[in-house]
Amino acid sequence: MFYGIIDDTTEQTFKNEGIDLSRLDVNLNLSVARLYEDALKYEKGTVISSTGALITQSGRKTGRSPKDKRIAVDDETMDEIWWGPVNTQLSEHSFDVNHERAVDYLNTQDRVYVVDGYAGWDPKYRLKIRVVCSRPYHALFMYNMLIRPPVDELENFGTPDFTILNAGKFPANRFTEGMGSETSVALSFKKRQMVILGTEYAGEMKKGIFTVMHYYMPKAGVLSLHSSVNVGTDPSDVTLFFGLSGTGKTTLSADVKRFLIGDDEHCWSDNGVFNIEGGCYAKAINLSSEKEPEIFNAIRFGTVLENVTFDSLSHAVDYDSGSLTENTRASYPIEFIPNSMIPCIAGHPKNIVMLTCDAFGVLPPVSRLTSAQAMYHFISGYTAKVAGTEEGVTEPEATFSACFGQPFLVFHPVKYATMLAEKMKQHKTNVWLVNTGWNGGPFGVGSRISLKYSRAIIDAIHSGELENASYTTSPVFNLEIPTTCSNVPDAVLDPSKSWKPESGDYLESVRSLAKLFIKNFETFADQSTPDILASAPKL
Repeated sequence: MFYGIIDDTTEQTFKNEGIDLSRLDVNLNLSVARLYEDALKYEKGTVISSTGALITQSGRKTGRSPKDKRIAVDDETMDEIWWGPVNTQLSEHSFDVNHERAVDYLNTQDRVYVVDGYAGWDPKYRLKIRVVCSRPYHALFMYNMLIRPPVDELENFGTPDFTILNAGKFPANRFTEGMGSETSVALSFKKRQMVILGTEYAGEMKKGIFTVMHYYMPKAGVLSLHSSVNVGTDPSDVTLFFGLSGTGKTTLSADVKRFLIGDDEHCWSDNGVFNIEGGCYAKAINLSSEKEPEIFNAIRFGTVLENVTFDSLSHAVDYDSGSLTENTRASYPIEFIPNSMIPCIAGHPKNIVMLTCDAFGVLPPVSRLTSAQAMYHFISGYTAKVAGTEEGVTEPEATFSACFGQPFLVFHPVKYATMLAEKMKQHKTNVWLVNTGWNGGPFGVGSRISLKYSRAIIDAIHSGELENASYTTSPVFNLEIPTTCSNVPDAVLDPSKSWKPESGDYLESVRSLAKLFIKNFETFADQSTPDILASAPKL
C-alpha cells in the first residue's frame, strides 16, 4: 500500500525495481514530522535533542567505505572511466546479484521509505533522484540533502533519472565475484542505479549522487566540482573555494558579508554555478555557538544528528565528545543557514581559492596562480595531515587528492582540469592558492597561520586589492607572492622571511615538499599538456 504523494508512473517504476507492492507499506515522500514519528517508533536509540534535532546512529560504519565502492563495467563505461584504485570494476552480473539481494531484503521489511528529489538547482541540468530505503533516518537524511520539489512537481515526478536502493542493514555476499567484504556500494550508469549493502552510513548516498553527477555533468558540458561557493552583494562577485578536510573550506566560505550558495558540491555550466544539493552535511565535532554560530543554530527540528553523545535526561548534545566517532555529523536543509541564497544559483566565478593546510610551513599564505599553475595544483589537490589527526601520524604527512575530490571522480582528473581551464579563460577568473597551515617553520616549530590573517587575505581577494598588488616570486614552486596585504604582516606573506632558524634550512624544506609534488604527479603526467607539466616545481 502507498502512503504519501504519488504520481501515475510510480507503481510501474516500483514493479520494474522488483519491489513487492502486494505486501509492503511504501511510505512515499512523507513529511518531516511523519519521518520523526517513525524513526522514534521503529529505530532503537533514536531520540530528539534538546534543540529539536533527530539524534540517531549509523550503525557499525561511522564513515564512508571508499575501498568498497565499485562501478559496473559495460560496453560504454569500459573505455571512458578512469579505472584504478578510485574506480574499481564490477561485472554486470555481480551488480545484478547485489541488486537482487537488496530487493529481496527490502521485500522482507514491513515498510520501506521513498524520497524523490533533485540533484542540481539548475532545472536545465538537474537529475531526478529516487531513494528507496528501510530506515526513516535515511529517508530524512536524503530529504535534507536532495533538493525538495514543490508538491505539484512531486505529483508529476515521473520516472527517476537515477535510483538508490539502500539495503545497508543487509550484508553483501562476500563470495560474489568482485566483492571484497560484506560492504558494497555499487553503481551502474547503464541501469542508472546505486545499490548499498553492508553499511548504514548515510553519507554513502550523498557522495554516491556526487559521483553520479561527476559522470553525467561533464557529458553535458558542465564541470562538476568539490567546492563551496559564496557571492557578494554584487551578483558578479562569485567565489569558488576548493579544499580538503581541515583546510578551512567551510569556515572561510561562511562569511556574514556574503551569501552562501553551498558548502560542498557544485557545477559550473554555461549559465554560471549551481549547487548540487539541497542541504548541508556539517561536521559536528567540537561545534560551538561561538566558533560556528550559523551551523550551531541550524541544529533544530528537521536536522539529523549522527553518532553524537548526549545527556540522558536533558538530551543536550556533547559536541566535544568523540566517544562513538570523531566523524559526528549534522544534516540540515540549506535554508537553515540564514545567509543562504535560494535558489542556490549564481553567476560565473570571479575568483577561485584553492585552500591547502601546509604543515611543512613552506608555502606562502597566499599566491596568485597562472592558468597552467591552477591546473597543476587542481590536479594535485595538496594538503598535509599533522600529528594527532590520525593514528600513526607522528610528523607532517603530505596528502594529495586529485581535483580536491579524488574519491568521487569518474573520468581522468585531466578532463576536469581542462574543463576548468577553459572556463577560467572564458570568464577571466582569478585563481589563488591560500595556505591556512603553518608559517615560520613546520608543525611543531612554526605556528598555525592566524584565522584572522586568512580572513583578511580572502577579504583582500574580494575587494580587488590583491589583483592590483605588487608581487615577488617564490623559489622552486615559482609562485607569485604579494608584497603587502591589508591586516597581514609583510613578513608573514613571505615564508622565507618568517622562517625560524631552529626550523632548519628553508630551501631544503621547500625542495623536500617539491619532490613529493613531483612524485605524486607522475600518475597524471601521461595525459597532461606541456604547459601543465611546466608548472611543476623546479628542483
